[in-house]
Amino acid sequence: MSDDILSIIYTFSKKFSDPETNINFDPKNQNISAVVNEGNVTITLLVKGQTQDLYINIARLLKKNVEQISGVFSVNVIINSDIDRNKKTNTDDKKFKIDARNIIAIASGKGGVGKSTFSVNLATALHSLNLKIGLLDADIYGPSIPRMMGISKKPIMNENKKLIPLENYGLKLMSIGFILDSEAPTIWRGPMVMKALEQMFNGVEWGKLDYLIIDLPPGTGDAQLTLAQSSKLSGSIVISTPQDVAITDARKGINMFKKVNVGILGIVENMSYFMCDNCNQKHYIFSKDGVKKEAEKFNIPFLGEIPIDTNLRIQSDKGVPSLIDNPDGEISKKFISIAKNLNKSLS
Repeated sequence: MSDDILSIIYTFSKKFSDPETNINFDPKNQNISAVVNEGNVTITLLVKGQTQDLYINIARLLKKNVEQISGVFSVNVIINSDIDRNKKTNTDDKKFKIDARNIIAIASGKGGVGKSTFSVNLATALHSLNLKIGLLDADIYGPSIPRMMGISKKPIMNENKKLIPLENYGLKLMSIGFILDSEAPTIWRGPMVMKALEQMFNGVEWGKLDYLIIDLPPGTGDAQLTLAQSSKLSGSIVISTPQDVAITDARKGINMFKKVNVGILGIVENMSYFMCDNCNQKHYIFSKDGVKKEAEKFNIPFLGEIPIDTNLRIQSDKGVPSLIDNPDGEISKKFISIAKNLNKSLS
């Protein structure tokens, strides 16, 4: 359904041409991106600040047309003048700012593929390399970092009226789960979500970091686009399980990052296989090599396989990362290997 809506959106948009370049707003035009998430549409037009007024009528007409599409519940058209297309990297005009040498977004096209588990263990593995690490839980609707990191205190505010991140296992941590009732539903509309994300960036005394790892919400909605466009991301890592239904959604995440010019540092196959205790054989429950083939198709690095592991599940529930609970275990070695290769590629 989302792909059908996206196709119709570009049918409308390609009727308009960019006032600056006179190029139609078709899917090949890098100055337009459209994301559909459960009937909620976000369209972003990237423009130069001094010409923003030229796009207002286009945005109005686009919104009016897209609202008529069957299955569309809401439409948000963003005219983004904060991004200069000639400054794709190393830009200093991002709205979300933090003193981190590298900022890495951990993403997935859908929920339930182990993105938060990967984020926690990657952050811990990077810390084991004597690096200063922050871990930001940006999953506003389903924060799980507090549970996985075994900490649930409330952060306090310093004299500069900034929140001091909580710390455990040597990592600096921030999550909406530290602030809200852990069992209360987060019923927020888009602007509230954006404000909360900005607060967890600019309103937190992160200090100087080597890496900030961001555990993104699943999917490709407003929160993901805001973080990709408003923060100085070094790149992203996409997590997927091997079956086709998960890879299809992961592909949407990859395409979203490409649209906003965020590099893909790699893709990880989680729940890759199960090692049977009785027969000592690998069982590929969710298919085999699906993510690896997808990496080859998109020509992006394949960072490795993480198996289904009972101990990893127990460690996550207990709030103890694998490298803390069993630093010499096979799972820990896999995360250390990924962390070393990642750090080497970004050094």
